[in-house]
Amino acid sequence: MSWTDERVETLKKMWGEGQSASQIAKELGGVTRNAVIGKVHRLGLSNRTAAAPVKPEPAEAAQPEAASKPAPAPETAAAPEPSPAPKAEEPEPTPAPASVTPIRRAIIPAGQPLPPQPSANEISPEALASVREVEKTSKKISLMELTERTCKWPVGDPATDDFWFCGLATQAGKPYCEAHVGVAFQPMSSRRDRRR
Repeated sequence: MSWTDERVETLKKMWGEGQSASQIAKELGGVTRNAVIGKVHRLGLSNRTAAAPVKPEPAEAAQPEAASKPAPAPETAAAPEPSPAPKAEEPEPTPAPASVTPIRRAIIPAGQPLPPQPSANEISPEALASVREVEKTSKKISLMELTERTCKWPVGDPATDDFWFCGLATQAGKPYCEAHVGVAFQPMSSRRDRRR
């Protein structure tokens, strides 16, 4: 479909009348509403001519009504001032519940040992012994040397030069070697037992 002069004129006319892009596309045939919108913008027609603005009623019409009402007679004696109305007591703000208070944890600087972790994260002594033995024989690789076949278990503090990854062959479908899988992925029943 090409934009002939005739089609462009129809587009301009309908757009000026306030027709929607969908209506114009339907009238022209063979174009989408998006094509119409694109052409409108390329032609610089995006500002539609607004309908005649609704004129507000002149303020002068309201003034004669006010003038027709008789003015109240001026009081000769000074009226006693009314006593001030008693102020309604404002309700005291309710304190925020204690559970909403954010928990602030101390920031541990890099290179400092981490505090002891909760007991739910404790590792069995057998698993720890296995991990220590594996870490003695691990490849000690850097982040840039990791692949999908190397164990990604981090060892040490990332802020120090002694930080490394295990690097041994991973267990099928897991990101860690066999020893580190035993620590990272514990059966649900043993985790439940430790919580009790």
